[in-house]
Amino acid sequence: MDIWRRRKAHRRRVVVRPQDPEGTRRDILKIATEEFAENGFNGARVDRIAARTHTSKRMLYYYFGDKEGLFIAVLEQAYARIRKIEAELDLTGLDPKAALRTMIGFTFDFQSANEPFIRLVIIENIHRGEHLARSTTIQQLNWPVIESLRDICDRGRRIGVFRDGIDPIDLHMTISALCFFNVANRATFSRLFKRDMTSAEALARRRDIVIETILRYVTKRR
Repeated sequence: MDIWRRRKAHRRRVVVRPQDPEGTRRDILKIATEEFAENGFNGARVDRIAARTHTSKRMLYYYFGDKEGLFIAVLEQAYARIRKIEAELDLTGLDPKAALRTMIGFTFDFQSANEPFIRLVIIENIHRGEHLARSTTIQQLNWPVIESLRDICDRGRRIGVFRDGIDPIDLHMTISALCFFNVANRATFSRLFKRDMTSAEALARRRDIVIETILRYVTKRR
């Protein structure tokens, strides 16, 4: 009788829907982000995510389908967050050089402050982008930043401060690469060169170098 009661109680727990489904979904994504960023896709465990969110694997699968679906949702949220803040930057009211400085500075600051995002991107590259390829959401999210850079470059070219032939995707890749490297490799650089790459001084110096490097790349030579 006791076994039957326990089984019945368990069934009741897993079929009960939360009163705040969006809140539950946010909590799951928050913990899943930490789990995937720390342990990678293969090392992450849905059991741990369920335990930390005080829910069940069945509930996680109800929201996200499977482990891959959950990882894709984590990636989508991570990209959506940076693109949302990017979209709120007031770049159209700035002259082209100031607008580009603002864009680069934001990218550097965001990536420096969000190491889990960098880890997720590294993990997805290890998996050759196979999860990202399944998300039309992520692919759509990334085009506005390209269009914003295209607008900045066009405005700069028209007034004669930026050179011709700047490809906005190449420019975006270069900005991302310089900002990304500072986070992805700071542990090894800190140990190799005995310099704290997370110090305020090191971050400020590196930020300035990245901005000036990009500006020299796009600026028209006199």
